[in-house]
Amino acid sequence: MSEISSIFAREVIDSRGVPTVEVQIKLSTMESAVASVPSGASTGSYEAFELRDDDDKKFFSKGVQNAVNNVNTEIRETILGFDPTNQKEIDNTLIELDGTKNKSRLGANAILATSLACARVSAKYQKLPLYKYIGGIQNYLPTPMMNIVNGGCHANNQLDFQEFMIIPLGFKTFKDSLRCGCEVFHELKGILSTKSFSTSVGDEGGFAPDIKSNNECLDLILKAINKAGYKEAKDIYIGLDVASSEFYQNKRYKLKGENLELSSESLIKYYEKLLNNYPIISIEDALDENDWNGWTNLTDALGNKCQLVGDDLFVTSDKRLQIGINKKAGNSILIKLNQIGTLSETMDTINLAKKNNYNTIISHRSGETEDTFIADLSVGVSSGQIKTGSLSRSERISKYNQLLRIEDSNEYIPFSGDIPFSKYINVK
Repeated sequence: MSEISSIFAREVIDSRGVPTVEVQIKLSTMESAVASVPSGASTGSYEAFELRDDDDKKFFSKGVQNAVNNVNTEIRETILGFDPTNQKEIDNTLIELDGTKNKSRLGANAILATSLACARVSAKYQKLPLYKYIGGIQNYLPTPMMNIVNGGCHANNQLDFQEFMIIPLGFKTFKDSLRCGCEVFHELKGILSTKSFSTSVGDEGGFAPDIKSNNECLDLILKAINKAGYKEAKDIYIGLDVASSEFYQNKRYKLKGENLELSSESLIKYYEKLLNNYPIISIEDALDENDWNGWTNLTDALGNKCQLVGDDLFVTSDKRLQIGINKKAGNSILIKLNQIGTLSETMDTINLAKKNNYNTIISHRSGETEDTFIADLSVGVSSGQIKTGSLSRSERISKYNQLLRIEDSNEYIPFSGDIPFSKYINVK
């Protein structure tokens, strides 16, 4: 049996030039592994606490040296000598050591980086691919949800919706799905250039043109799909991350770019109109994280027509997901490791979702690193879908490339393709 012999944390830089935590763990049998954690710009109020330094002289008070120090002192002293393969014991120990409901004392960033490094070094010790160590025998490659236009707080433009995604689901392999996404991405760039829009990119690698309306953006995406030689509502569908909590004020949804101020009921009708006019098959955070009645009504109205994804609503919490299940709110959940803070808790939430027929989507954050853990996680748990950004910026591409490597491994791993969306395809 091996045991944890060394733990060391450092402050590294994420894709927005902001510090985050990286942890390296070594075993008595000489295996070593590193894991780093992301951070979000659009965050739910119920997420686990990301510990930042209160030092305005360094990184504008966004440093994580306190979290790093917590790993190098308390966490190190507590789990040295532990069996690294006992993930649940390690994660529970870290949760108990922190002692708060939201991991605010030690920091969810400190705890998660340690948790993921343990999993990765354990996979090495057992001489297994990380995805196999996480998920066992039955694995699937995920269908990508590619954010090709950024809006909301991910871009400096007038689009209210945060992400406009393409979902290339009509293919036999992940490789072909990825190629399709790349080709549409480049066609969109050409179309934007022709129309004198900026082709600079936002936090997640999608274009951030100064488009005035959601409909205009959707029309441009459809044009890019067709110009690339693909068929909408067959080869490719569209997904939206509305991030509605960002424009929810005084129980009203204020779409400034559209010059609209809507109730929950009116916004649901707005979505219904979009579904009738465009091949939209997924809507994320369609309503505010506290608008439970609205979510129930939304699911009743549109739940048989498209994927309704809770991100801020569920924050990868099995407790909040259970509330959603009881209220019949949504039919899918976005999984972000740093929303909850340990791998074990993440797995508990995924298992609860699958037990109740909620689709699962493994997701990145807007502030990412080159770490590819979520690619292996998506295959290991057979999530069916992955959301890791656009077709630019290396911190996004690293996840796609890892999935290509997994697909080219010695064993055949099927591609999810349209399977997660089968109940919504061709439904009017």
